[in-house]
This record gives sequence, structure tokens and C-alpha cells, in this order.
Amino acid sequence: MEDNKNQFENANIMGNDIENTNIANDNVISNADMNSSEVHSGTEDAGNNTQYSYYQVPQGEMPVKNSKAKKKKKAKKPMTFGKVFATGVAFMLVTVLLNSAILYGVLNYFDFGKGSQNGKSIMVGTTLSTGTVGTSDVDVNGIRVNNTSDYTVADIAKLVKPSVVSITNTSIVNQKYNPFYGGSGQYQVQGAGSGIIIGMNEKELLIVTNNHVVEDSVGLSVQFINDSIIDTAYVKGTNTSNDIAIVGVPLEDIEEDTLSAIKIATLGNSDALEEGDQVVAIGNALGYGQSVTVGYISAKNRNITVDGNDMVVIQTDAAINGGNSGGALINMKGEVIGINVAKSSSSNLSSTSVEGMGYAIPISDATSIITKLMNIENKEKYSEEERGYLGITSITVDTQTAGDYNIPIGAYVRSVSENGPADKAGITAGSVIVAVDDYEISTADELVEELSYYKAGDTVKIKVYVPDGREYTEKDIEITLTSKQAVD
Repeated sequence: MEDNKNQFENANIMGNDIENTNIANDNVISNADMNSSEVHSGTEDAGNNTQYSYYQVPQGEMPVKNSKAKKKKKAKKPMTFGKVFATGVAFMLVTVLLNSAILYGVLNYFDFGKGSQNGKSIMVGTTLSTGTVGTSDVDVNGIRVNNTSDYTVADIAKLVKPSVVSITNTSIVNQKYNPFYGGSGQYQVQGAGSGIIIGMNEKELLIVTNNHVVEDSVGLSVQFINDSIIDTAYVKGTNTSNDIAIVGVPLEDIEEDTLSAIKIATLGNSDALEEGDQVVAIGNALGYGQSVTVGYISAKNRNITVDGNDMVVIQTDAAINGGNSGGALINMKGEVIGINVAKSSSSNLSSTSVEGMGYAIPISDATSIITKLMNIENKEKYSEEERGYLGITSITVDTQTAGDYNIPIGAYVRSVSENGPADKAGITAGSVIVAVDDYEISTADELVEELSYYKAGDTVKIKVYVPDGREYTEKDIEITLTSKQAVD
């Protein structure tokens, strides 16, 4: 509805999803991944100046006076040499044993020689050769408390900043004709975002971020805590509907001093959060580099719609600004409990202006997706001329549409090219594609993205729901892809 007051909008919209029509409003949810040099694709309401922004211890009893009559003292016998010698030896032994016990107690209390505090080490993450999510015990220097207590904000900054990176995405924008500035064409733009180091395998360092941070990328660079920049980063896998992506960085391109400076983050349990819990946000705000902001959990399980995708998120009043997208929301134990994704902004300076409403994807909801994307086999992406095509057009069936019309979530087939691969395999209009070679598909964009890793002539397994009256029948179909020229 064109006159709705509330709008959720990505700050970096370039997808092909079903267009959300109820978007003209005064309050905007925008993904926080833009810096001053990035072009925003949203629309400003003329006249509204729409802004987009992503006790004392007892000392013992008193002695009791002895009321009994004193006994008559016996006369002492003179000491012999043997008794004197035995007494001296006994005294020396008692002294040595007592001093040893005291020294042992002191050493044990301060835990000298272990390099940890109170015998416990700090959870900071692990390096896994299989590239899966996990944690392990590792000693950390310079932190004042152990992992059973809450850290200070300064400690969290020390502990987690080495696990957060800045991401710069170069993408191509198609410029429509502009009567004021000239003709149409294509040009490059750069956007700033953040990422969290969450794993490493034998070949690559793995970073989780938002899909909208790396969307339509033709070039990615990653900046680490020691200011080292690697420009050979690449998108390893994406999940558009949940706005999650994994970026890979070749280990061979990372210097030893950088590897020793960075850390793999510890992932916490976002389900254990309570409203009022203090949290810290770290990310590449406005593209200036890492910054630290503090706030509280304002709400859990908040439902928002961003770019047509329904999301259940954590709401926080920790400042989340442009460039924070993909960064870490951290509890006071130094664990990542959310991936910063969006914020509310306002279209005017009235009393309805929005402050302190940021959102993060709960890490417990995202872990399975992250693990799957981390373990995707690296594949070559082919050009439009080389890649294989199904011969269909499709649109996204999002959560709301699926509920309203009882249609599976996925890529809905709008049309099928005659004699194309999909047509020959028996796929008809109205079918919904939900997987390509066991890789789940939840949007039309994800289908296009996944097919870009196959060339013409490759055979793929497509999982599709075919309409059967008012029901859908699941089928697995093998299809040999063809070139774009053959299906046009």
C-alpha cells in the first residue's frame, strides 16, 4: 500500500526478488552498509527529506578463663644433650614443612606457570581444518578476567576487534538516462561493510557478513586489525533470504604477522539473551574503520521485513550505522551473539524521528546456515556467455507469500522457454524450485547465483515442487543445461 507509514528497506538494493509494494513511508529500516561514496538505490520522498542510515571475618573465639584450681607445679628435670638435639631437629622439620605448604598455597592461588587466571583459560575460538563452526580453550594475554565472568567494554574491544574485519565491495551500477547529468551506462561504486572471522580451513580464512554487503560484487577487499589489506577476497556462498554470506580469503595471500594478529571469534548462544542484557557492537562504521558502541538488548524475536524478506532479529539500542552491517553484536562474555544487519531511520526531524533501534541476526539462528556456506566446495563462476541456463523466468516466493497462498518458499517459475532444458525435463509454469544439487534455494536470486557456477552442457539435479491441483508434489529432476543463446 502506497500510503503506509512504515518501510523496511536495504541500504544496498540490487536483487531480483519480488518487489515489496508497501514501502512508501516515514520510518525506514535500512541495511547499514553504506559509506559516503556509495550510491543509494532507495527513493527519497520529496518534501520529507528522507534519510537513509543503516563482613568482617571472625578472628577466632576469646580464650575462656580456667576456673579450676591450679595444680602444684612439679620440679623440672635438667635437660640432657639428647633431648636438646632431638628438639632442635624436630623444630627444623616443622619449619621446613610449614614454609613449603605456604609456598605451595601461594603458587597455586596465583596459578604461576600456567599463564591463565584461577586455573581457567578464555574461550576465543578455534581453527578448524574442516571449516566448521566451533570453540576451544586458548589462553589470552592482557584480559583482566576469565570466561566465567563478564568483561569490561575495554576488555571486549581488546578481545573481539581482532576477529572483526572491514570489507570494501566494488560493484557495477547500471545508470539510467539522467536529463541533468547525461546519458546512461555502467560505472563502478564502492560500499563499506564489516565481517566476522569465524573459521579457517587448509586453504582459506572464512568470514561471515551480510549478503547485501557483498551483493553484485566484482571485487572484494578485506582489512584486518593490523591494517593489512587483502584484495583477493571472494564470495564463497550466500543465502539471500537470511541476508548471510561467507567471504573467503586465500591463506597464501595473508602475511604471518597478520595471521598472528587476528583471531577466530567465539560464537555465543543468542537464545539465552534477555531484554536488558548489555551488549557491544563492533564494526566498520561509515567506512572509517572499526569502532565500538555499547547498548542493551531492547527486544528479542522482533519481526521485520527487509527487501521483501521476513526476518526475526534482535533489537538493540547500541549505535549501528552505515558500514556496521556484517559486524559483531557481542555479549559481556566476549561472545558473538548477533550479526548486525539493519537500523531504523527517520524521514523527518519531527517527534516521530527514530533513535536507538538497530537490528542483528541472532547467531543461534544463523549457525546452521553459516556452517553450510563455509563448507561449500569452491567453484568457478562462469560468464553469461559460458554459463548454463534452465530456460525459465522466476520470482521469489517469500515467507508472507508462501503463507498467504500455500506455496513452497523458493524460486517460482513464471514462464518456461519452449524446447528449453526445463521444458524438456517436464518443469511447468507454477512450479517452485527449492534446491540445485542439494543446495537449498529460497529466492530467485539464489537460483541465478547457484546456476552461475555451472557451464552450458553440465547436468544438475533440481529439486522442484510441481503443482498438483491445490497441492504440490516434490520431484528430483536431472537437467542438462544449455547456453543463453539457445534459450533466447
